[in-house]
Amino acid sequence: MKMKPEENSKQQNQGELFRNRLDQILDPRHPLYQIANKIDWEKFEKEFGKYYTGKTGRPGLRIRLLVGLHYLKHAY
Repeated sequence: MKMKPEENSKQQNQGELFRNRLDQILDPRHPLYQIANKIDWEKFEKEFGKYYTGKTGRPGLRIRLLVGLHYLKHAY
């Protein structure tokens, strides 16, 4: 089993005080932006989350990132 991804902490978010948010940079009319809002990401978290553990190993990558990359690989 892989280790569960770490949750965002307040310290990690503090470092982004002056950074632009990604949703402010991207074009909301782009098809990939639109489809990202239509996907039920929680369903993937439930389905694939059972393969992760919070006890051992290096923290895993976020499930949304992995599913999104697989979608891009398939689509392009």
